[in-house]
Amino acid sequence: MCKRNKVEHWKVISFLLAIYDFTSILVSYFAALWFRFDCSISKIDPLYLDAYQQTIIIYAIFCLIVFYLFHLYKSVWRFASYAELIRMMEVTMVTVPIYVLSTLLFVGRMPVSYYIFGGLLQFGLTMAIRFAYRLVLLLRSSRKPSESKAKKVMIIGAGSAGQLIFRDIKNAKEINEEVQCFIDDNQNKWKRYIDTVYIYGGRERIPEAVKKFDVEKIYVAIPSATPQEKREILRICDQTSCEVMNLPGMYQLSTGDVTVSKMKPIQIEDLLGRDPIKPDMTEVFDYVQDKVILITGIGSIGSELARQIASHHPKHLVLFDIYENNIYSVQLELKRKYPELKLDAIIGSVRDSRKIFSVFEEFHPDIVYHAAAHKHVPLMEDSPCEAIKNNVIGTYKTAYAALAHGCKRFVLISTDKAVNPTNIMGASKRLCEMVIQAFDAKVKEGTADELPQLFTHFQVKELPTREELRNAKTEFVAVRFGNVLGSNGSVVPLFRKQIELGGPVTVTHPDIIRYFMTIPEAVSLVLLSGVNANGGEIFVLDMGEPVKIDTMARNMIKLSGFTPDVDIKIEYCGLRPGEKLYEEKLMAEEGLTRTKNKLIHIGKPIPFNVEEFLTQLEQLMEDAYKNRENIRQIVANVVTTYKPELSDIQN
Repeated sequence: MCKRNKVEHWKVISFLLAIYDFTSILVSYFAALWFRFDCSISKIDPLYLDAYQQTIIIYAIFCLIVFYLFHLYKSVWRFASYAELIRMMEVTMVTVPIYVLSTLLFVGRMPVSYYIFGGLLQFGLTMAIRFAYRLVLLLRSSRKPSESKAKKVMIIGAGSAGQLIFRDIKNAKEINEEVQCFIDDNQNKWKRYIDTVYIYGGRERIPEAVKKFDVEKIYVAIPSATPQEKREILRICDQTSCEVMNLPGMYQLSTGDVTVSKMKPIQIEDLLGRDPIKPDMTEVFDYVQDKVILITGIGSIGSELARQIASHHPKHLVLFDIYENNIYSVQLELKRKYPELKLDAIIGSVRDSRKIFSVFEEFHPDIVYHAAAHKHVPLMEDSPCEAIKNNVIGTYKTAYAALAHGCKRFVLISTDKAVNPTNIMGASKRLCEMVIQAFDAKVKEGTADELPQLFTHFQVKELPTREELRNAKTEFVAVRFGNVLGSNGSVVPLFRKQIELGGPVTVTHPDIIRYFMTIPEAVSLVLLSGVNANGGEIFVLDMGEPVKIDTMARNMIKLSGFTPDVDIKIEYCGLRPGEKLYEEKLMAEEGLTRTKNKLIHIGKPIPFNVEEFLTQLEQLMEDAYKNRENIRQIVANVVTTYKPELSDIQN
């Protein structure tokens, strides 16, 4: 026997609400008559009372029909807001005039006050019941019980975003916080209140307000602030011991998506000593549009390259990496965002000549962004031959494949560690730059057919003819930049993890400094290099003033709500093998030529004997695959600016 379906709860509520509305309309207009005749039923003119009785039932039923048509019995009234209020006003403006006209036509004229007071009471009574539930919930939430003491917070920004954050904190049951004060630079708001919360003053009073109200957490809700203004405010917050959370951008305000859950921990890039670099990328995306693009190495830089290029309609995007997890993740992301994108993800190594040749043979890319490399300095110090095999020989084989298959541009991702390198990773990247310079020189001379075929270990069956190589027009360039914030293996994610675990935060040396840039900045530079290349250049970004790693670590601890060396210890573990106190962007011999973007420069390559270098490179490859213990000395003989530790050479 089938069980009868239970009537849905909201339908029961809607039925009861309709009964209430019906009763309210009867009461509203009777009360209007009662008021008209001095609040005495006996004084009501029988003519008017008879007219009321003849019309009110029909009118009330008509009102219920109109209410239904305006969806007033399907609203979720616990979330009643401005939209519901407007609909109630519209319903009243529809029903009351029709009632007036109907009584005049079919019954007779009623007192003017009857229509006015009756309409007002109808609106008031029917609306009151709908918003009463919302009011009760708000009152309950304002007195929400707490199992533990509420965290005291400050909101910087008394504008729309700040008020939305305040309401979210006040109304959300799961948030055990209490707003103590607002901070805003607008003097017209000072010493005034939002709800019951005081607007204490401008940014200069942040430390004072933190002490006065025992603030433990700060929300920065000023999405319209310039980067310079935001850094100034964050530096002041840095003087306190409060945890600091930030609203990322204006788009959340424009969409109304401003909640506590959208607030993010302060990013350390917010405290860098310069504004973000935002070059005009129009020419870049005009250039990559309808091109076949190959990206090798889908790490932090490679994946961001893929995202930016995918959004600007390449003809075909090919991703190539040995590590399947990264490439799979990016592949899923791009397919979801750009379902029309022609995308291939290939697993393989740049050290495998046959594989890399087969990729070029199948896809014939117009532009190659070569980001595949081993980048971890200490690990490469332990495995120097792997750095040479993957970084140097892998770059050579990929560049040769690009040349052999008519690729238009080849852009190498390099690093400032290639400048006067003290570690094998930096030296290997300088060798990569020299490979690119050698290829460019051979192409311009028309002697690319003389390039050695370093395919001893992975034989390629089909090689280009000598004539094809002599006629090759591939442009080879390198892009050199500093440490990338948030990239795999960078110091910022390491510090965050150490802070989450309660410390200690490990810094190699109290005086160590580094240049930093964000991933989008780095990728913008790479893309611009591909457009502006003429062949042989090393593009360099002006990254502003370097940052002390010790200062960065202390700022991150403070902005996480802790006190350095008290709550979270900082330990100095000493410079790692091959690590130096500071990085250089250019060697002394390299001059700088400014491009049309004042923050992007072209370094004049240091000349070297290309033929001698190519001969040395063949020997270097053999030594690397034989795992020679003296590989550092062999590299130092090729890269004259490489200065490894003396003990490393002797070993």
